[in-house]
Formats: sequence, C-alpha cells, structure tokens
Amino acid sequence: MQRAEQDGDGDVEPGVRGTLLEEVVEIRHKGDNILLDTKMEFPPQPPRHPTFAEAFRFWLKLGFISFGGPTGQIAIMHAELVEKKRWISEARFLHALNYCMLLPGPEAQQLATYVGWLLHKTPGGVVAGTLFVLPSVFILWALSYVYMAYGHVAWIADLFYGLKPAVLAIVAGAVLRIGNKALKNDVMWTLAGLAFVAIFFFKAPFPLIILAAGLVGFAGGKIWQSKFLVIKGHAAKAGADSSISDAGDVAEHTRPSLARAIKVVVVCLVLWWTPVLLLGVWLGWDGTLFKQGCFFSKAAMVTFGGAYAVLPYVSQQAVEHYGWLSAGQMLDGLGLAETTPGPLIMVLQFVGFLGGWHHPGTLPPLVAATLGAGITTWTTFVPCFLWIFLGAPHIEQLRGNVTLTTALSAITAAVVGVVLNLAVWFGLHVLFPAGGGADWFVVVVSLVAFMGMTKWKWGIIPAVIGAGVLGVVYRACITAAGGG
Repeated sequence: MQRAEQDGDGDVEPGVRGTLLEEVVEIRHKGDNILLDTKMEFPPQPPRHPTFAEAFRFWLKLGFISFGGPTGQIAIMHAELVEKKRWISEARFLHALNYCMLLPGPEAQQLATYVGWLLHKTPGGVVAGTLFVLPSVFILWALSYVYMAYGHVAWIADLFYGLKPAVLAIVAGAVLRIGNKALKNDVMWTLAGLAFVAIFFFKAPFPLIILAAGLVGFAGGKIWQSKFLVIKGHAAKAGADSSISDAGDVAEHTRPSLARAIKVVVVCLVLWWTPVLLLGVWLGWDGTLFKQGCFFSKAAMVTFGGAYAVLPYVSQQAVEHYGWLSAGQMLDGLGLAETTPGPLIMVLQFVGFLGGWHHPGTLPPLVAATLGAGITTWTTFVPCFLWIFLGAPHIEQLRGNVTLTTALSAITAAVVGVVLNLAVWFGLHVLFPAGGGADWFVVVVSLVAFMGMTKWKWGIIPAVIGAGVLGVVYRACITAAGGG
C-alpha cells in the first residue's frame, strides 16, 4: 500500500493518519495533495495499562458481586477484564484459567490472583486474591454468629429448615454438571463409579482417591490416550488488542528464576504456618484451633475439583472424626456460603467457626469461634498464593501438555463419584432425618428446586432464598394448625 504524500507544510491529508486496514481503491491528485478514495478503518488502540488504584477498586467491587459459584465468578471476570476493560486478552485469560483448574483450591480466586500478578506483579496478585474473598469473610462471620447465637429462635430455625432441600438440589445439580463434562466414555464412568464405591462404602480418604486417579490418568494417557484425553483446553478467539495480550512482550516479572522461586516458597511457608504454630504454643498442641490449622492446611493441598469435591472429605473428618459440627449444621453452612459472595469454599470458615464455638477450651466461645474462622480461612487461602506465585512463571511452558490433561481428566471423573457421595450423604440426612421416615416437605422442595435450577435455569440465590421463605411459611402453617 502506498503512503499518502505530505503537502508543503508537512501535514498528511486529514483522515489518512494511522494504519489502514483496507486497500486503497483509487488515488486522485488535487494540486499538491493526494486524496484517497477508500473505505478506511482504524484498529482500536490498546487500552492504557490500569493504575494500581484502578485495579484495586475493581478487585474490591468484584469481591462484593462475585456470586454464582466459580462459573458465575469467572464469567464476571471475563466480561469485565477481557471484553469491557480490555486489561487482558482472551487468549491470556483462558490460558491462565486452564491451569488454575489444575491446581488445588478455588480456581476463580486463583485466576483473580494470577491476573492481578500479571498486571501489577506480586502486590497486584496479593490485592486481587485478598479482595476477592475479604468481603465474604466478614459477611459469613456475621451470619455464623447469628446462626449460633440466635439459631434456636423459631423463625431462624425454620429458615434453615427450608434451606436444606435447596442445598441438596444444588449438590445434585453439581453432580449432573460435572458428570456431563467429564464422563465422556466408559473408562471415565468406571473411574467415577470406583471413586464413589471407595469413599461411600470403604471410607477411603479423599486425597488417596485423587492421587490414585491422577496416577491412573497419567498411565492411561500413555497407553490409551483416546479414552483419557477427555478435558479439552479452552480455545481463544481473536479480539481487540488488550493491555496484556498474547502477542505482547514478556514482562520481566513473569520470567521464572530459581532465586525468585526460593523466596516465594520461604515467604509463603512462613506466612502459612506461623499463625498455626503460635496457636499451638498458646493453647496447646491438642487444642481445637491448632488441629483446625493442621487439618485445613492439609485440605488446602488436596482440594482438586472445587468446593463440592472437598466437602465430603471435610464433612467426613469435621463431623465424624473431630465432632466440630453436625451433618445438619454442615448443610446449613453450605446454604449460607451459597448466598454470600466469594468462593463456595468459604463454607470451611463456617466449619472453623462452629468448631471453635463448640470446643472453646479456656476461651470465650465467640473468641474461640472467631479464631477458628480466622485460622481456617488463613490456611485455606494462603496456599493459593503460593501455587500461583510459584507456578505462574512456568504456566506458559505447560501449555498443551497432554500428560497433565489426561491426569486431570481422570481426576475430574473421580471427582464426579466423590460429589455423588456428597449428594447421597446429604440426602440421607435431610430426606430421612434422625433415621426415621421421609420428610415430604424436603422431598418436594428438593425436587422442585432441582428441576428449577437444571431445567428452568433458576438462579441459585433466588432458589435458596425462596426455599428458606417456604420453610418459614410451612412451619408457621403447621404451628397454626396445631401440628407442631
């Protein structure tokens, strides 16, 4: 394409500055100037790189509006970061998401940490990951206190009675969603079935199931790749330039180095374990708070597959082994976590709060519960920063790794069996309370909520709130009729 000539003053004819996307159709001379008759389009200019303050305000807002579980949270980030603000390209966004899904812990929070790190280095990642969960920390603490202090008030108890069937429907829907994605052939169905049998009938530890599934997927990918290469990577669409694009220069802070890796490991491990050890020194190594710190630290390393996958493991230990709460209270906590912003894994904070409340030791119950909630949240999320800051510089090198994908496919299939175990475990406690006959109110509400959310696309929050209101109304009617 010819470049427009300049006139005597050195100015280019108005309208022809910039890069042309269309070919010149006709060139006409008019005096000393050259006029171009063409349809000219100019590409959108890359947006200005956001300042730290701008990013801070966005992450804070995201912390208050991140409802809808990981799917909804990731959709919000995609709409804001990729489409609206254009802070990161779709290719880079989806590439980060692919590998956050490989890590233990909440993938939406880790994705926010990763993008924040790309934008503003380590401080950006810390701010993004922290603000993603901080509002829900305070909201869930307040709800947990109301639950324990006033849970025996009639209408509040009735509200939680109505929440239980909605939560059961949510878990059943999770089995359906994950199963549709992961169980693509007979091998995946077999792995899911074996995982269910192992955890439901033989009480096999969740970490052992995940490890075994990963090893099977690793070996199966070598021997029978067509059956194990189930989970495909996200494909990126071409789009407008972004502040951080897949074609841009590699930022210096994203380059891996041994010195940086050692620094990240040391700092994160010190931050992770110092509060846990201090609680042990202060309140004793057999105290509830120290045990919670150790238990949830271990859980943070095996939470592959999201909150629904780890809940059976937590429920099995927290309810049956430690006695921190009951099965019914576990369901109530899940219902509360579903109605607050932030990752669903925040239900673990509720578990920590109730564990401290029920086993306060020498502390007042509220102080012990607050410390329990704090140490649970701390040991759940600090490891997430370690996984991102340590692994992010290597993520680009892992792109397209078939071996990791086959292992993840097998793990996801096993997670289906584990989540099915959760649905059955919850169902037995909710549909048949105290081992007695069926509670038909719960049966009907569970079925309606399940159909509404899976077939009629009801939102989770309206379904949960609606079920809670129904519980209050139903119990009020029973009381008015003299039946309760």
